[in-house]
Amino acid sequence: MDENQQKLIISDEFLMQKIYMIRGIKVMLDRDLAFLYGVKPIRLREQVKRNKERFPGNFMFQLSDNEIQLMVSQNAIPSKQHLGGSQPYVFTEHGILMLANILKSQKAIHTSIRIINIFVKMREMLLTNKDILLKLEKLETKVGKHDEKINLIFEYIKKMLVPDEQKKRNRIGYL
Repeated sequence: MDENQQKLIISDEFLMQKIYMIRGIKVMLDRDLAFLYGVKPIRLREQVKRNKERFPGNFMFQLSDNEIQLMVSQNAIPSKQHLGGSQPYVFTEHGILMLANILKSQKAIHTSIRIINIFVKMREMLLTNKDILLKLEKLETKVGKHDEKINLIFEYIKKMLVPDEQKKRNRIGYL
């Protein structure tokens, strides 16, 4: 299967669905990466264990039981059995790139490049959304100040609309 066929089969949306936010970091599960690279999950884990020095904590880490339960409860994964009966490893963007280096297959290299491009697109989307949010906050602040001034104008208008007869007048002259 060549690269173009691979791209047709696995869409960017599918890959994006396989990226999870854990510990405030975007990661992918070892099981999903093994599927994408065309290897068995156990073989992927074996290669990682043989090359442990290539995977520091900011490249890869193992999920805790609480994190697994959280993923299951939020329906990110259907069940704990879906993970293959073990605590999965998760890989950050840098860990995914390192995986391509230790697996050394053309499919792993091409798939890693696609995944990294998706991480970059997601980061760009986040930055774009951040700019939009900042502009909205500025607009909200500006409008908030206008609301106060508009309310003050309405108060003055209400005071002006009260008929003169209802206003209490001080009498001038002799009683």
